[in-house]
Amino acid sequence: MKAGVLALQGDVEEHIQAFKKAAQELGISIEVIQVKKPQDLREIATLAIPGGESTTIGALAKRTGLLDVLRDAIKEGLPTLGTCAGAIFLAKEVRDSVVGETKQPILGLMDIAVIRNAFGRQRESFEVDLQVGELGTVRAVFIRAPAFIKAWGDARLAASLKHPELGQIYAAAFQGHMVATAFHPELSTTVVHKYMLNLAKK
Repeated sequence: MKAGVLALQGDVEEHIQAFKKAAQELGISIEVIQVKKPQDLREIATLAIPGGESTTIGALAKRTGLLDVLRDAIKEGLPTLGTCAGAIFLAKEVRDSVVGETKQPILGLMDIAVIRNAFGRQRESFEVDLQVGELGTVRAVFIRAPAFIKAWGDARLAASLKHPELGQIYAAAFQGHMVATAFHPELSTTVVHKYMLNLAKK
């Protein structure tokens, strides 16, 4: 099986290692490729969109001709994980905690509303154990993380936590073959990447 990591910007290497470790634990052989060009998408059975700068990832995807091809591939059923900036990129509604509407290029595929930079700056990073739906308890690492505040259609929110200003928010969302996390699972666990590999096998 081939897994892909969108390699335009962000913590690409960490996702590559998480996929490899997850495959090892599942006892399946895997090749992980860096997705940089539209044709790379034809080869893969699952995709991770890493954390980084969501505006940069969107702008580079547009410039490299990946934005529409990526959107089509995911619409057609490519199992896709978006973490942190990747989750923002997947969402249909994006606002920034400071500047409001962002007008950034997004895929706009998941029926979720996301607030960027909901947890402040890098120095306000934190870790917490969260119950993430069917994935069980996950050690969640938050770094300049977004917050999921609403879902509709067949999207489901999971991993609830209290936010000082926003009240009840969520750190994960599931919709068919798409998974979004506000945290960075690639830094602490293989459970999310194993879930994606199992989705890809179906």
